[in-house]
Order: sequence, then C-alpha cells, then structure tokens
Amino acid sequence: MNALKINFNRLMQELEELAQIGRDPRGGISRPSFSLPDLEARRWFKQKIEEAGLTFRQDGAGNIFGRLPGNTDQVVLAGSHLDTVVNGGRYDGAVGVLAALECLRTIKENRLCLKKTLEVVSFTDEEGNLVGDFLGSRAFTGQLAERVVKNARTQFGHSLEEILQKAGLSTESLLKAASERPEISAYLELHIEQGPVLEEEGVPIGLVTSIAGKRYYQATFVGKPGHAGTTPLELRQDAFVGLADFTLKATQLVARKYYGNTLTIGRVILKPGAFSIIPGEADFTLDMRSLDADSLRAMEEEVLALAADIASTRGLAFYRQLVDSTDAVHLDRRLINRLAELCSALGYEYRLIQSGAGHDAQILSAFCPTAMIFIPSPDGLSHSPEESINPEDLEKAANLLLQALVALGSE
Repeated sequence: MNALKINFNRLMQELEELAQIGRDPRGGISRPSFSLPDLEARRWFKQKIEEAGLTFRQDGAGNIFGRLPGNTDQVVLAGSHLDTVVNGGRYDGAVGVLAALECLRTIKENRLCLKKTLEVVSFTDEEGNLVGDFLGSRAFTGQLAERVVKNARTQFGHSLEEILQKAGLSTESLLKAASERPEISAYLELHIEQGPVLEEEGVPIGLVTSIAGKRYYQATFVGKPGHAGTTPLELRQDAFVGLADFTLKATQLVARKYYGNTLTIGRVILKPGAFSIIPGEADFTLDMRSLDADSLRAMEEEVLALAADIASTRGLAFYRQLVDSTDAVHLDRRLINRLAELCSALGYEYRLIQSGAGHDAQILSAFCPTAMIFIPSPDGLSHSPEESINPEDLEKAANLLLQALVALGSE
C-alpha cells in the first residue's frame, strides 16, 4: 500500500466553487442538463480538467472526460454526474466527479506512470430531467434506443433536439456517442448514499452490491369535470378521488405483498385546477422499484391492474405511458472484494449495502466490471437543499478511490 493521499482541501474548495453554479432562490442547486447553469458548470469543469494537465474531450452525448494517459489504451473510468434535479443538493453526483478529478490530478502530480489510462467522467443527465434517466451513460454504452430520442419532448416543453442544440449537439450525435467510446476495463463511482443506513450504523464507507430496478410511468385518471356545488357526490366522476383511492390501495398492496419494494407518486396535477370544479383529470407520476427483477415485474403488473380496476369501478378511464425502465443489477464481485481489501489496508470501517436509488453505475454494469462507493447522507437526505456530508467520510472515500484507481491502473 503506497502512502499517496489526495489534497482534500482542494477537493472541498472545488465542491464549494461548483455549488455556487445554479444556486436556487429556494436554497438548493438547480442544474438540469443543458440549462444555462449546467452549461456554465460544464465550462467550469473543462477548465479544471485542463488546469490539472489532463486531456479534455466531450462525446456526442455531451459526456465530459478528462484523460490521464497510461502505457495502454485500456481505460479505468471513474466519475458520476454534475447535473441536478430542480432545487436539489450540492453533493449528489458532484462528489463522485470531483473526487475522481482529484484522484487523477494527485496521480499526475506524483508522476506515477500506470499501465492503463485513467479517465474522469461527468455523464449527461443522470437525473432524467430530459427524457428518462441516464441519458449520457446509456448513449455511452450503446443502450439508448433511437425511438426514445427522436422527436422526444422534455418536461420543460421543448424538444430534446432543441435543448441539445444549445450545447452544439444533436440527436444524431447522441446516438453515435457509443462509437467514440474507448476500451473500458472498469468503472468506479463514488456517491452519497441518499438514505439513512450508513449514518444509523456509524459506518463511513458503503460498498454497493446491487442496485434496484425501476419502472417509471406518467399516468392519468380521466373522469368528468362538474360544478362543485351542484353535482351530487354519488353522481361524480372525480378523477382525484380515483387517484386518492388508488394511492392508498396500491401503497397497502406493496407494503403487504411486496415488502422491501417501493411505490411512489411524486407529482400530481389536477385539471381544470379550479377550486369550484370537480377534477376531470388527474395526471401523476408512478415510480416502482425493487432489487429483484421477478418481484418488480409482478408488482408492476398487479399495480397497473389495480389502477384499471379502480378506474372501472369509479366510472373513470386510466391511461399510462412508460417513461423509463431499468433492471436491477448486481455489481462486480471482484471489484467489491478489491475495495474491501483496500478498506482493510487503510483501516476504514465499511459495510456491504444495497442501493434503492439508480446510478450511472447501473448502466455501466451491463458493459464492464463496475463498483460503487457510498458515503453517509446525514439524516438520509438527498435531492434536497438540506443535503449534506461529513467531510471526514468523503476524505476516506476519496482516498479509497485513489488507491483503487492506482491498483486497477497497474494491472
């Protein structure tokens, strides 16, 4: 074990600099991909890559890379994403990208010559603000379907093509990104846990063994609007009452029959949306997740059947559109074991942990050996202005990442 360590003060300073880009008036960070703040963050990151003496490149999906050449063209890749949800936190994604940058910079400054090439990456639109999660990593690995991006419209009302053009990209360049990919021998991602397990157990490092699969739908109950004062309750076709009934029964179903799985309705829009009119339409998001593929399929089928049955009973129509689908994955056991050995050598306590949240590592795992390092999220908060970290945890995780990159780069 070498004595190499990152410059932690420099890493924290860069996290603070990045957190000033896209500051939201509500207290958080808003950097949806290809928004003006995101474009500013991309320019800032490019500058940091070049100042570190790394080679900058951007592929057709807008994924950003900083390269430290080795003696072969095989690449060990590390990173995460710089985009955020609207009014999100300053650490989700950012710690993984900037810790990887700091690791490569430290290796270069110490003049280590490794067998393999190292690259830091910031993947485009991990958060799914445009047309589903993991746009950049799916394009990078050739898992992006043409039908998903052609003529696609984003939640912001603009076409995907229009938004891509802001960054000098196009749907054609997006679909060709995989052809620009080097030979990847491994991918490592450092990330906040986004949950309470590590903090509750007082453990600074989590080594992720598996990541939950997800089904994400945009759905609608359609009834009939009517006057709030003149339409009797027994004659109403109230779309919101149908949604409320479904929400309660679906939650009870998952809790009872699919323990450990999750169901979330995160956004609801009622139409016409007036105080004196019965809702004739209830648009909502439906998010279902499981660490088991068979359980996810069964839950999805039963939950959708329940929605259809409630609609029929209440005189409503039910419509749904699948927006995003990812399968549960198991990360590479050899890499997990290597990280565990390094934790022991460094004297870092760790535990094996599962992830209910999705990550770019989930997409890369179908393509190359992949592992993830978690650090605790105080109070389990993420995607929130209150998101925070314990700096000592990040320092340990970043030095673990450094040692892992040196080890994998030397193989």
